[in-house]
Amino acid sequence: MTTLFITLHIIVTILLITIVLVQEGKDPGMRGIAGASSSESDSFFSKNTGRTKKAFMIKVTSTFAVLFLITTIVLVILTASI
Repeated sequence: MTTLFITLHIIVTILLITIVLVQEGKDPGMRGIAGASSSESDSFFSKNTGRTKKAFMIKVTSTFAVLFLITTIVLVILTASI
């Protein structure tokens, strides 16, 4: 049983790290030089924030963070009972 959760924990950890690294930062980067604001309040996507790639990535990151927390707690409980 412990081996199963260790394997699951490693998979969730690798996926969480990958998802976090794929996300874009909030820094405007080169757009900041031209005077563009970092907020995208005037774009079309600001009206549909629930359907953007950014919103999807936030949901996926939150899901994997919760899975990471759950697998960590289960592993602590399993190893404490040994």
